[in-house]
Amino acid sequence: MNHFDPGLATAAADAGIKACADRLQADFALLGDWEERYGYVIELGKALPAGSERLRRADNKVQGCVSQVWLESRVLPPEAGTGEPRLCFEGDSDAHIVRGLIAILLQLYSGRGAGEILGFDASDLFARLGLDEQLSAQRSNGLAAMLRRIHTDAATAAG
Repeated sequence: MNHFDPGLATAAADAGIKACADRLQADFALLGDWEERYGYVIELGKALPAGSERLRRADNKVQGCVSQVWLESRVLPPEAGTGEPRLCFEGDSDAHIVRGLIAILLQLYSGRGAGEILGFDASDLFARLGLDEQLSAQRSNGLAAMLRRIHTDAATAAG
């Protein structure tokens, strides 16, 4: 699967970022304790396609992460009538849990308009999912670094 496929990006974005966040929260609510949630995040990471060598360039590396993390964005043409560029993201990591966090971020943000990305703070969602309490300080810092990169890319695309 290619995260830059505009058809996939459009299909993912159709529901809207808030609806995607609500769906993620509902999925996590079905899981019992943190161990089950942790396992679910790892499974999401395992389902994430392996990043290409093109992705693993130095300019795609996310600074501030303990693990190796690469995140790339591409700007897609605006949807008819919006005039707003959309962004698609591809990401990878050498750590299973981080790959899962990337998978969550891609579900939330890939295929969305720059304004929608900038208007949604995933920190609240991660608190509702319990991720903010369970991740180590280093993992939390890495997650924040990934979010900053996504928001910076969206701001750049928005001009």
